[in-house]
Amino acid sequence: MASACFGRLISLGSHRSEMSKGPFPLLKRGLLLQEVTMAGLHELRFTEEKPLLRGQDTELENSDAFLSTVDTDWKEHDIETPYGLLHVVIRGSPKGNRPAILTYHDVGLNHKLCFNAFFNFEDMQEITKHFVVCHVDAPGQQAGASQFPQGYQFPSMEQLAAMVPSVIQHFGFKYVIGIGVGAGAYVLAKFALIFPDLVEGLVLMNIDPNGKGWIDWAATKLSGLTSTLPDTVLSHLFSQEELVNNTELVQSYRQQISSTVNQFNLQLFWNMYNSRRDLDINRPGTVPNAKTLRCPVMLVVGDNAPAEDGVVECNSKLDPTNTTFLKMADSGGLPQVTQPGKLTEAFKYFLQGMGYIAYLKDRRLSGGAVPSASMTRLARSRTASLTSASSVDGSRPRACTHSESSEALGQINPTMEVSC
Repeated sequence: MASACFGRLISLGSHRSEMSKGPFPLLKRGLLLQEVTMAGLHELRFTEEKPLLRGQDTELENSDAFLSTVDTDWKEHDIETPYGLLHVVIRGSPKGNRPAILTYHDVGLNHKLCFNAFFNFEDMQEITKHFVVCHVDAPGQQAGASQFPQGYQFPSMEQLAAMVPSVIQHFGFKYVIGIGVGAGAYVLAKFALIFPDLVEGLVLMNIDPNGKGWIDWAATKLSGLTSTLPDTVLSHLFSQEELVNNTELVQSYRQQISSTVNQFNLQLFWNMYNSRRDLDINRPGTVPNAKTLRCPVMLVVGDNAPAEDGVVECNSKLDPTNTTFLKMADSGGLPQVTQPGKLTEAFKYFLQGMGYIAYLKDRRLSGGAVPSASMTRLARSRTASLTSASSVDGSRPRACTHSESSEALGQINPTMEVSC
């Protein structure tokens, strides 16, 4: 049990007003809950033999009103934007007002190297089959990309963010749930600041909200003179401990970064990322007219990741009432690769906080079948505390904060601790 437990969750944050009262729906098996309230401490344990999200019953799945048949094939697109072409791969098609899941990878990677392990994880597929999924590759970073000509001006981080609306418009998305890693997390955060109405929620892994100071800039330049580009990028992706102790994973990424990503194009992206400016966000109330992310945000970092300090600082600059901080135990610089199961569980609860619920099915329950896994908007009949009804294809309320408190529990720290 200890090796498969999903440790302590301290508030899930990011809840809409209609969810600010009333309990989470009780899960039937594989889950022990103490004081299950939206603003309380959660003691959650999941048995390895029974994952949260499994739906094998074809008859039940076909009868689910919210479960639409999706195209299982990934389709590639090159989309024209104000700052050049973007390579995008997409699975599924928009379904009414349901958001799309849109990803953006870290520097040194592309969507395959960054997200394949996560999105191919079985329980993650139980979630994503109910959404259109769209992977964005930064310019020239996709496998087989042509090399940019000499003198090509790579888009700035702000321009990369300004390219994303062209993708949304091209596919007819109304809004997206963004998942970004490192440089991709910075791009999606900047995008959400500029176009808040297009963003339903954000999962930001390894984000660093700060620009490079001149000392950091000089150190990066010196590192570039003494190390190969793949090795320089690896020190960004992995901690020193991982570089020494997890040699098999590191060597695999070294080989793939060297062989699948055009090195000239990568150098341009790397230079631009290291020239980024501060994200310029502040916690509301700390400075006049503070800019912040208005949507629900889940910040993710491994407890052995080079980006840990940056993510902690980002957490200190965001609104605590709609931010969840997930620090993953026994995880390094790529938690979506090394701990996809834990991250999937966290993502599921993040979606629940925004009003999307995964129902469970267990053949072994004597009380009859439970609806198979499906992501739906909370119906009004779920709880009397809901103030507005909305289905997944109905009207979309804007994200709002959850600030309910309890004398018994005191002030809630919107932090999620995950350990095994």
